[in-house]
Amino acid sequence: MTTLTISLAQLQLFLFVFVRVAAILMTLPVFSGNAVPTQFKIGMAMAVSMVLFPLLPPMAAPAAAGPVALALGLFREVALGAAIGLAVKIFFAGVQLAGQTVGYQMGMAIANVMDPATSVQVPILAQFNNLIAVLIFLIINAHHWFIRALAESFGRIPLAGFNMGPAFFDHLIRLSSEMFVVAVKVGAPVIVALLLTSVALGLVARTVPQMNIFMVAMPLKIIIGLVFMGICLPHMVSFLRQLFHHLYNSVLAIMTLAA
Repeated sequence: MTTLTISLAQLQLFLFVFVRVAAILMTLPVFSGNAVPTQFKIGMAMAVSMVLFPLLPPMAAPAAAGPVALALGLFREVALGAAIGLAVKIFFAGVQLAGQTVGYQMGMAIANVMDPATSVQVPILAQFNNLIAVLIFLIINAHHWFIRALAESFGRIPLAGFNMGPAFFDHLIRLSSEMFVVAVKVGAPVIVALLLTSVALGLVARTVPQMNIFMVAMPLKIIIGLVFMGICLPHMVSFLRQLFHHLYNSVLAIMTLAA
């Protein structure tokens, strides 16, 4: 008869692994949405934890001395997962902000749709850009990179050893500024085209006052915006590929600063 004996130290160690894996998976844009059932998230976190648990280094984490130390260690693991998830969401938010800015320029600010990930209404072009980014994220297997980064995190950051120093917060602040840089790079071609269209319509309104420019401008700007979005779509896909490669390096930098 086979008996299974699990010590308290091993149980605490697995609990730390499970909390770190769950915190990272539940904050990634692909898995954090409300469309993904909670049971699936918990089951996936449990499965990944069981796979990674035998691969831990020998001195992964000491046993917690008491409830306070255990709670503090679990809080550090949740904070690490939230930081990595925030770094990923910043880039997706930049892509979504680009679509929102373009939608305002095209006069489609009122056209909102329900975002299944957040259950809130977002501009339709912002949701379109977000879906394109998620598709590229899955097509190039970028989610595999984060599973690999998750496995590497146990070698870089000991369990319950996450340190939030000044360098770590400085990196997060610099990373937050990337959201606006990404938004400008993604939406710049369409924004410039719509700006030139507004200038041209303004000149027409000054030279031909009898023309009702308002009735012409609305559909014209929508058509020009959609045409330029279609033209720039292949370049957007190429840019997103480079962006996700940079995102993987940013996650590794976060883990290095948090060690």
